[in-house]
Amino acid sequence: MALVGFGVNTVLAFAKMLAGVIGHSYALIADGVESTLDIFGSLVVVGGLRVASAPPDRGHPYGHGKAEPLAGAVVSLALLGAAAGLGIMSVREILTPHHAPEPYTLLVLIAVILIKEVLFRSALKVGDHIDSTAVRADAWHHRSDAITSVAAFVGIGVALLGGPGYESADDWAALLACGVIAFNGVRLLRPALADLMDAAPSPELDQRVRTNALAVPGVIGLDKCRARKMGFDYYVDLHIRVDGSIPVRDGHRIAHRVKDSIRAAIPEIADVLVHVEPEADANGRSLGV
Repeated sequence: MALVGFGVNTVLAFAKMLAGVIGHSYALIADGVESTLDIFGSLVVVGGLRVASAPPDRGHPYGHGKAEPLAGAVVSLALLGAAAGLGIMSVREILTPHHAPEPYTLLVLIAVILIKEVLFRSALKVGDHIDSTAVRADAWHHRSDAITSVAAFVGIGVALLGGPGYESADDWAALLACGVIAFNGVRLLRPALADLMDAAPSPELDQRVRTNALAVPGVIGLDKCRARKMGFDYYVDLHIRVDGSIPVRDGHRIAHRVKDSIRAAIPEIADVLVHVEPEADANGRSLGV
């Protein structure tokens, strides 16, 4: 999906900047610059996904999954940078008189809006399916590009209908779109940083792990249940309580059953580290001792 976005963004960026220069539309030129940033974002996502899918090695025993949210964070920062840069350029153009845009630039923007909306929906569906922060960030980058194109369309339409004195309408519309782009950048940066900081997963995942662990025969209770996300997978650290009188071998078997049960029920969990603790009585002594 990211490779498709890269190819489409390359064509659209060239088309918008060319149409903007010929058609005297600075909003369309700025929109082309934003599409160029989309190209960068697609490349970052592709690179991040490739690194994240690499198997564990000696230097990275837990794999390379952190490359995925890192790519998402980079794309989010690119959105914020685009919003700031386009905002500055829009203000400069508002203060500088210029020619009204050509009518045909509206046709270019209509095509861009339709294509970008299709890309957004397709990429977001893929990102939700594989639970990828980077792909979702790339999807919203497409939506942000569509928003700037809508703003440019409105602005150019006002400039054409209003006539002399309304030439800067497209620049005001582009400035408004910058705020929307910045909002999306902040919204997407938060989950990427959460994954990088090993934030706790959703309560639903935690409850599913606990439920499956407690359903295994021999498990009396749970002490700790921690999980963190590494790319597309989760790693769980679980402390179970068993009868303190059973042999170590039996406790080890129970632990393996817990691990197998959780991984079978929740495929997105790559590994479960199970620590076995003896159940204690009211006096703090292990049962059976």
